[in-house]
Amino acid sequence: MTLRADTPPDTAHVRRFTTLQRWTHRTTAALMAICVVTAACLYVPQLAELVGRRALVVTLHQWAGLVLPVPVLAALASRAFRADLGRLNRFGPHDRTWLRAALHRDKRRSSRPAAKFNAGQKLYAAWIAGATLVMLATGLMMWFTHLTPLLWRTSATFVHDWLALTIGIVLAGHIGMALADPESRRGMRTGSVSREWAERQHTLWRP
Repeated sequence: MTLRADTPPDTAHVRRFTTLQRWTHRTTAALMAICVVTAACLYVPQLAELVGRRALVVTLHQWAGLVLPVPVLAALASRAFRADLGRLNRFGPHDRTWLRAALHRDKRRSSRPAAKFNAGQKLYAAWIAGATLVMLATGLMMWFTHLTPLLWRTSATFVHDWLALTIGIVLAGHIGMALADPESRRGMRTGSVSREWAERQHTLWRP
């Protein structure tokens, strides 16, 4: 079906993410889910007994963790993706205002100014990126045991296990916040959000 020449443009929605950005998020989320689920099967005795096949679970965990950064690295070829990384990496005065309001549970729109990403999203992105790199480094030490001394491997195991638990908690919070905001989920699912939501939640964003 073709649109008539006089068909007005859709002004009720704005583009938030490209197709590549959405697929990068989905692929990364799937790999992270495999890491979390297989880790739970390795460390929770009840799940380990239920699933069995420990060698297969270990292999899935190792390779999912190894390729976890690949979608993001591949997406760096996209100008839109790099632009959003730049936005996530910049922390301005309005972000400090947003954080103060969040700490004081102030939900007024005027107290939480945000551009395309709010301060909470920026902190989450920075934290999960750093945690992923630490998990990758410590995981490689545990996988290739002949490359590092015993003390390093013991320390890596300690950091890997406790950071994995922390990641699980943070991811649960991330998913919970996403479930509470259908329009945000729609943006990641379809690439577009309502203009009303964008103006209400991201007052400084100029798409």
